[in-house]
Amino acid sequence: MDLSVEYLGLKLAHPLLPGASPLADEVGTVRALEDAGAPAIVMRSLFEEQLTQEQLSTFMATEQHRELSAEASSVLPEPAGYRLGSDAYLEQIRKIRAAVKVPVIASLNGTTTGGWLDFARLIEEAGASALELNLYSVPTDPGRDGAAVERDTLELVRTLKGRVKIPVAMKLSPFYTSLSNFARGLEEAGADGLIVFNRVFEPDIDVDALEVKRVLHLSDSSELPLRLRWLAILSAQRRIPLAISGGVHEVGDVIRALMAGATAVQLVSTLLRNGPSRLLSLRAGLERWLVEREYTSVRQLRGSMNLKACPDPSAYQRANYIHLLHGWREHPGAL
Repeated sequence: MDLSVEYLGLKLAHPLLPGASPLADEVGTVRALEDAGAPAIVMRSLFEEQLTQEQLSTFMATEQHRELSAEASSVLPEPAGYRLGSDAYLEQIRKIRAAVKVPVIASLNGTTTGGWLDFARLIEEAGASALELNLYSVPTDPGRDGAAVERDTLELVRTLKGRVKIPVAMKLSPFYTSLSNFARGLEEAGADGLIVFNRVFEPDIDVDALEVKRVLHLSDSSELPLRLRWLAILSAQRRIPLAISGGVHEVGDVIRALMAGATAVQLVSTLLRNGPSRLLSLRAGLERWLVEREYTSVRQLRGSMNLKACPDPSAYQRANYIHLLHGWREHPGAL
């Protein structure tokens, strides 16, 4: 059985990847992931705000102390609150490359053009084989329309692609007005892949403490349908590889993601809950399912139920919404 795929120019033994998460923070865990068959390692994100803060700290320290001694400019404050600073992040890439044979995919999280993008070149020089750019943002300025947000993002992609030679995948949210059009713009701007979708961590309100609180919940399979719909649409329209992130926990989830058009299937929550060995069982389950149905490769499965290939394309569009609402019947005895 041929499970191999090509994603971001990387030839991978199978499509199941550990997604961006704390799993890559420890070299021991990274080795365990490789032992479990991980074909690549995706690191957690380094944030634009983090890099900008470090650049500002560098400037202030240099300007404030350069008159004191010739060595003072090399003693720079380390911004607090982040798991890995920029230097530690680059060193972690080098450590992982030395510890395992699989490719390393780094991750940046940001939304504006600026000097922080120069860090992408350092990531490439440290040995990353590819780069994810996570485009999570919450536009709150009523004076900026959706077109302006998208134009700025496309310029960000063009700027980033001008700084590195390694492939760059864009990790999207589902909240663009016309995601199909935006995806086309990203491909034309030079994106080498799209990831559907980043998980949006929404704030909650503590009614007793009268404050907004941060809440983190691991995903479950209920998050999958939104991603399947857009994978099915985009895989019928775009040539660049697509990855799914969020909601993949069971073998059936993996199969549905591939049918919808995913090239790569990123796993995070299920690995955090069950450990690296979960990769082994999901891969074995995928291979068993394919063999039982007489597939010879995972490529035969990919996109077989996307917008172009499925028997009822309207199921991905407005008709499905209409049929579901008009076909609903209240359970007997329900109020």
